[in-house]
Amino acid sequence: MAKRQSLTLTLHIQGARETLRAFGQLPKEANDALRARSLELAESLAVKARGAGVAEGRQARLVASTVQARRDRLPVIVAGGTKRLGRKRTPAFGLLFGSEFGMDSRSGWYAAPRYDNATGQQYKPHRGRDSYWFFKTADDNQAEISAAWNRAADDVLRAFGGA
Repeated sequence: MAKRQSLTLTLHIQGARETLRAFGQLPKEANDALRARSLELAESLAVKARGAGVAEGRQARLVASTVQARRDRLPVIVAGGTKRLGRKRTPAFGLLFGSEFGMDSRSGWYAAPRYDNATGQQYKPHRGRDSYWFFKTADDNQAEISAAWNRAADDVLRAFGGA
């Protein structure tokens, strides 16, 4: 089994379970329309997340280039992947969590004994569960995306005679 190389973030939408259940009674075209509207919302969030990554710093700027929207019935964005980034050609997935949550220790090539006395930091300081840019952007836009998705779902339901 292949190791996961990207981080998928599906936004939590209030009332989505019931709404998606109602979509089960509608034709496939209704779900396709909902997927298209969800993709639009995810793309707008991906743009904001990329902007936040660029503003955050070196590592986040590199990883921000991998943030993409995915087509699903709920808004989904993905970051990371197998793409190699920067001068050291570090895998994007390896930089993602360091740039997102920071790190108090060293890893990879910077963990070599010759760097034991170095004063520089590989990443920003670790802040526990606090996010620097990716999850923070999603949390900051959660209410707006949720409201927009519910409006889009209502529009699609009305268009297909579901409500």
